[in-house]
Amino acid sequence: MSVEWAGWSPELLVRLDRAGPLRVQLESALREAIRSGRLSPGERLPSSRAMATRLGVSRGLVQEAFDQLKAEGYLTARAGSATRVAALSAPPAPPAVPAEAQDPPMLADLRAGVPDLASFPRADWAWAQREAARTARTADLGYGDPRGARELREVLAAYLRRVRGPAADPEHLVICGGFAQGLILGLRAAGARRVALEDPGYDAELLEAAGWLGVETVPVPVDEEGIDAGALLASGADAAVLTPAHQWPTGVVLSPARRRALAATGLLLIEDDYDAEFRYDREPVGVLQGLAPDRVLLMGTVSKSLAPAVRLGWILCPPALAGAVARQKAVLDRGSPLLDQLALAALLGSGRYDRHLRRTRALYAARREALVASLALHAPHVRLSGLAAGFHAVAHLPAHLSEDEVIAAARERGVGLYGMSAHRSDGGTAPPRLVLGFGNLPEQVIREAVPLVAPLLR
Repeated sequence: MSVEWAGWSPELLVRLDRAGPLRVQLESALREAIRSGRLSPGERLPSSRAMATRLGVSRGLVQEAFDQLKAEGYLTARAGSATRVAALSAPPAPPAVPAEAQDPPMLADLRAGVPDLASFPRADWAWAQREAARTARTADLGYGDPRGARELREVLAAYLRRVRGPAADPEHLVICGGFAQGLILGLRAAGARRVALEDPGYDAELLEAAGWLGVETVPVPVDEEGIDAGALLASGADAAVLTPAHQWPTGVVLSPARRRALAATGLLLIEDDYDAEFRYDREPVGVLQGLAPDRVLLMGTVSKSLAPAVRLGWILCPPALAGAVARQKAVLDRGSPLLDQLALAALLGSGRYDRHLRRTRALYAARREALVASLALHAPHVRLSGLAAGFHAVAHLPAHLSEDEVIAAARERGVGLYGMSAHRSDGGTAPPRLVLGFGNLPEQVIREAVPLVAPLLR
């Protein structure tokens, strides 16, 4: 896509070494820029007057160079119009991927963890960004507090206390770039060396991040009550990463007895509250942090509630750890983009965020119902679990089926399915399970996709 300029002459890097004919040098530099793709077809060049001034040469020399390149077909211009790169001067296109190497067209991709991207509240976000730009103080345009904008931390603390029940103090909140960054900040600040992860649980990317930090990870099994507290204590870990409200990916809720047991340990507990806003047929589950605020580091983001592209999250730190996390944030990147933080603060403070959640909660509830009803009709023997919150479900397949074979066959039918094995520490495929995401799929697509793969699930 070429850049359009509203009346201004664009900048263009051209070097002349003065060791030879200047016009020849200019022609060669422009020709090479076009051939290499540095100048795209249709892109506007500076005016001859502007280029002559910047290069310290005569305007006539520049016009002669332009005329030569027009004659060669590299440039084009009409009377009263700017000089542009000709469309025929595009660099050769890369070779096409052979047809046999291409995946078949995808009708439906049931990848979990992806929200409805089309529901992003564009109008509300645009309003919030305008509000942020309008109300930002001059001092706000500097680096500022690495913990984040005071306005966002205050409104976020109030929001969390209202809907999730933690002991939330703005002084102990640090705004970050999402869960992965928050996890790195928390582990580095705490000096953790051996970290327990739920099994099944986190994916390879987070294991890689832990390895990058030099942190040893140990899997701890999850059952119908959540993480096994006894196995966790026996693991020798000094920290644990948990998803108590809606375990990822099984969907189980950490039982009250396990919550009390974990709160009584001396471990640092990192609580990932990743999709708690979306609940359907159960009472809200409060955060574990409320039971042990001095040892639980609560993390959340807007990646599920708004969109991953916003890249904003938060860490509610134990009081003794807040300063260390803020220092890590300052060293890492000096703080998250402040104008976006002010926009999120405006969204939260205006009630528009709550309104958006009400809309999307109803949307996901309808898509959940479409998935449940379609499987009940076309594959009634497949049991679903983990449906009380979020926007994914776990399908329990008959024991004789192979996860890998079902996934491969579904791909041939244009449906993307994903197995539980990707979330197990040993990669095991037994018992066979599918993790079905329905957040980013319209109801009609779900109803069309299930009958296509239902025969594979028998």
